[in-house]
Amino acid sequence: MIKHIFDGDFGCEERAPGQEEMMVSVTVENDQGEVKYVTVADAWLTEQGLDEGSIWPEREEKAMLMEKTLGEILEDPRIAQIAPDAISKWDLSKEEFYNWTLQEIADKMGWGILEFGFTRLFEIADRGQYYYPLYSAEECKEAPEKVGRNIVYFPSDSAGSADRPFIFLVPGGGFVNVWSLTEGWPVARHFNELGYNVFILTYRVSTEASAVKAMDDMARAMEIIKENKDQFGVDPDKYITCGFSAGGYIICLWNTEKGYAAYDLAKPKACFPIYPATSYRLLSEKNWAEDEDKDEFACSGLGCTMEEACNSCFEIPSHAEGFPPTAIFVAAGDELVNPEHSKMLARALDQLGIPCRLEIGPTGGHGFADGTGMCMEGWPKRAIAWFEQQ
Repeated sequence: MIKHIFDGDFGCEERAPGQEEMMVSVTVENDQGEVKYVTVADAWLTEQGLDEGSIWPEREEKAMLMEKTLGEILEDPRIAQIAPDAISKWDLSKEEFYNWTLQEIADKMGWGILEFGFTRLFEIADRGQYYYPLYSAEECKEAPEKVGRNIVYFPSDSAGSADRPFIFLVPGGGFVNVWSLTEGWPVARHFNELGYNVFILTYRVSTEASAVKAMDDMARAMEIIKENKDQFGVDPDKYITCGFSAGGYIICLWNTEKGYAAYDLAKPKACFPIYPATSYRLLSEKNWAEDEDKDEFACSGLGCTMEEACNSCFEIPSHAEGFPPTAIFVAAGDELVNPEHSKMLARALDQLGIPCRLEIGPTGGHGFADGTGMCMEGWPKRAIAWFEQQ
């Protein structure tokens, strides 16, 4: 139900900066007493015949967003800070699909979860601050690669979320991009609905030793969370890491001597690697094209040679002593990151006596994100259920 319609910030007399339509903020409360805040065009409310006390039309809200182009959504002033990092280091405005509606993107590209993530992102943005830079202007001046590195906070509306570990979410992107658009915002919403607060990390990519520098980015993020723990309503020592592909490697590396122990930080309560890379020995054994350089590949992620990567803590399965209980999810048809990476880690954890759940979907490939529309659908719920039973 609509509890309140507020036009004090934008009003019907003036528009929000960059907006062509007059906007209002709507407070909506469901039957469970959970509240969300939505910013919509005043004209749309009038067209729908909505006023305070009206039932909020969830389906119409979704349809309205699905009819907007990706560009229109990303250019909304409310998410101006994080919009460039929808897929970081990729100027989406130069792509044809930037001018497609979300429905067209779902139909043509299979990205059917964008509305799910954007809806939650706008709800969070309408509440106030949600974006936290990792580094100061001075630090960014000294090291430009730190510019724009950040965490975004998705708080859960569920009672008791402050007593649960928060989720530290690390999207993938092959150390070239960070895919918050598919592996960040939609997945964060799932965890929110399960009662968990979420922080999404945009880390350094397209730089030498990206995975190692990501350790610094994670540690700085944890420092910010600790400094603002009362504002966030979280215990900084209670967290679960979740990462995809390259992000899966990052959260695994966090459990070695390069990670939390090196920064005198708390050990995660659990770890959820999703289609992760874990073994440089396995990568070294794959068929390399003549124009591909193993050492150059290893250097880009780790800052060392392939041989050094294979014989150090960068070889995760051989250095898994510091892992917490771990739930791994991968699809059998993953052609980009061999599922053997996940199997090797699971075997190592089993040999160490560390609780581990390995789920291999019989169909599907790499990049299934939240798993919608395939056999991996619902994996966040299964991961949380498994963790809560430990």
